[in-house]
Amino acid sequence: MIRGGFGSKLNGEMKVTKNSKSTVKRILGYIMSSYGSKFVFVLILILISSLAAVVAAMFLEILIENYILPLVGIPNPNFGPLITSLSILASIFFIGSLSNLLFNRIMITISQGVQKQIRDELFTHMQKLKIKYFDQNPHGDLMSRFSNDVDALRNLLGQSIPIVFSTLLSLVLTFSAMIYMSFFLTVVVIVMVTINLFFTVKLGKNSAKYFTQQQITIGKLNSHIEEIIGNQKVVKVFNHEKESIEKFNILNEEFRIASTEANKYSNMFMPLIVNMGFLQYVVIAIVGGFLAINGITSLTIGAIAAFLQLSRAFTMPLGNLSFQINSIIMAVAGATRIFEVMDEKIEEDNGIVTFTNKDGKLFWSDGESLTEAKGQIELKNVNFGYDDNKTILFDIEITATPGNKVAIVGATGAGKTTITNLINRFYDIQKGSILYDGIDITNIKKSALRQSLGIVLQDTFLFTDTIRENIRYGNLNATDDEVVSAAKLANAHDFIELLPNGYDTILTSAGAELSIGQRQLLSIARAAAGSPAVMILDEATSSIDTRTELIVQKGMDSLMHGNTVFVIAHRLSTIKNADVIVVMDLGRVIEKGNHRELMNKRGRYYDMYVGGLLEAVE
Repeated sequence: MIRGGFGSKLNGEMKVTKNSKSTVKRILGYIMSSYGSKFVFVLILILISSLAAVVAAMFLEILIENYILPLVGIPNPNFGPLITSLSILASIFFIGSLSNLLFNRIMITISQGVQKQIRDELFTHMQKLKIKYFDQNPHGDLMSRFSNDVDALRNLLGQSIPIVFSTLLSLVLTFSAMIYMSFFLTVVVIVMVTINLFFTVKLGKNSAKYFTQQQITIGKLNSHIEEIIGNQKVVKVFNHEKESIEKFNILNEEFRIASTEANKYSNMFMPLIVNMGFLQYVVIAIVGGFLAINGITSLTIGAIAAFLQLSRAFTMPLGNLSFQINSIIMAVAGATRIFEVMDEKIEEDNGIVTFTNKDGKLFWSDGESLTEAKGQIELKNVNFGYDDNKTILFDIEITATPGNKVAIVGATGAGKTTITNLINRFYDIQKGSILYDGIDITNIKKSALRQSLGIVLQDTFLFTDTIRENIRYGNLNATDDEVVSAAKLANAHDFIELLPNGYDTILTSAGAELSIGQRQLLSIARAAAGSPAVMILDEATSSIDTRTELIVQKGMDSLMHGNTVFVIAHRLSTIKNADVIVVMDLGRVIEKGNHRELMNKRGRYYDMYVGGLLEAVE
C-alpha cells in the first residue's frame, strides 16, 4: 500500500536534518569498529598526500627563484641543478599520487565491508521485528532501504569521507603556508572563499531538501511497482491497468521533480567553484603583481607563482567537497532510513518454556522437568485490538481439547484469523489469557510456541528452491526420508514423483509452475514435517475447486489425525465433522456446539446453513 502524498515528506525531511550528525557518527562507528587500523592508515596516507601538495607548491618558489630565473640570459647554462630540483619535485608529486592511490583503494575495501555489515545487520534485525511492523509498512519501501539506501552509502564511504578528511587537512596545511608567504594575499583568498561559501551554502540547503525527498519518493515508487507486479492477475482481472499506470506516473513524476531539483542545485556546485577559482586566480595575480611592482611587499615572481599554486590547492578541495555534497546528502538520508528500521523495537520474548521432541514424543520443558505436549488450547476472556484504542475481539472463550477439531466460522471481519494470530503470538492480547496445555503462552518461548504449531494458510508461499527444501522448511533438521514421509502424509508424494526432477525440482516465482492444489499440498507437507501438536488451517481449501479439495482434504485429514486442530473455513464439507463449531460475529462468540447441536438451536449457524449462506461465509 502506498501511504501519503508528496506533501507528507516534510516530517521525514526534518528528521533527516535533525539526526544527520548522529547518523554520520554512527557510520563512522561502523568504520572504526571493524576497520579501525585500516582507517587510521588511510588518514596517515591522506596526511602524506596533503603535505605533498603543499610542499610541492612551496617548492615551486625555490625552483623558479634559485634554478630557473638564474639561467635566464646566461650562455651555456648548467641545467644539472635544475634537473636535480625537478627530480625532487617529481618525487614529491609521486609520493602524493601514490598515497592518494593507496588510500582510495583501501577505502573501497572499507566501503564494501561496511555496506555488507549494514545489510547483514539490517536483514537480521528485520527477522526480529514484530509482524505488526510489516503489516504497517509497504514492502517495496522496505526493499528500497536494502537497495537504494544502502547503495547510497557506497559513495559516502568510498569517496566522500576521505575527501572530507583530505579537505580539512589540506585547508589547514595550505592556509598555514599561505599565511607564512603573504598575509595580504591570504586575506584576498579568504574574501573570495567567503563569497564562494555563501553561494555554496545556499545551494546546499536546497540540494539537501530535494535529495531527501528523492530518497523518500524512490521508496514509494518501488513500493508501488512491487505491489503491482506482485498482483498482476488482480490488476488485469479488474482492468485496473490504466489506474495503476496513472498512479505510477504520479509517483514517478514526484520522483522526477525531486530528482531534477536536487541535481539542478547540486550540478551548480562544480561550475561555481571552478569559475570562482579562475576569478580568484586572476585577482591574486593582479593584486600580487601590484604589490610587488609598487614595493608594498617583498613578494618575488617565484613567490607569487607559488602562492597562486597554494590558493588553487586551497580552493580545489572545497570544490571537490561541494561536488560530493549530493552524495553525502543522499547517503545521510538513506542511512537515516536504514537506521530507522534498525532502531525499531524487536519482538520481545520473555518465555522460558521450550518445546522438544524426545523418543518420538513432544514435551514442554522449563529447564527442570518435562511435561508431555497434549495440544489443549484455551482462550479465556480474551480481548484484543490491533489499535490499543479500538477493541475488535470481546471476551473470547474457546477451548480445544487434545485431538479435537475446532471450526471457526463467521462473516468477513468477524475476527477468525485474528484468533489464530493470537495463538501463535503474532500479536499479544490486551486482556485475558491463552493457555497451551495449562501454560500461559506468554511463558513459552515464541520459537518453541511456533515450532509446536503447524499452519496452513489460504495463500501458500513457496520459496525459490527445490521441493525437498521447501518441505524441509517446516523442520530444518528433517532427513530426506522424513521429507518424503511428510509428502506422503500430505498426499503430495505421487504428483512430486511425476515432476521431471522429482523432489529436486526447483520452484520459481512462488511455485507458479504448479497448480494451486499442488502448492497447497506442499504447504501441508511442510507443516507435517514439523510434527506439530496443534494444527491451524486458515481457509486452506477456499481457493481450490471441489475435486481438488477432496485430494487436499485427504492430506489434511492425515495431518490432523491425533492433533488438536483449528479450522477456519466456509465450506460445509470442511467444518461439518468438527467436534466444536464456533460462530463469530463482530468480534464476539455468539454460538458454540457441533453441527447437530447448532442446527437444533436454530440460531445464526442454522440460518446460514438453511439459507445456503454458509458457502459464502469466509
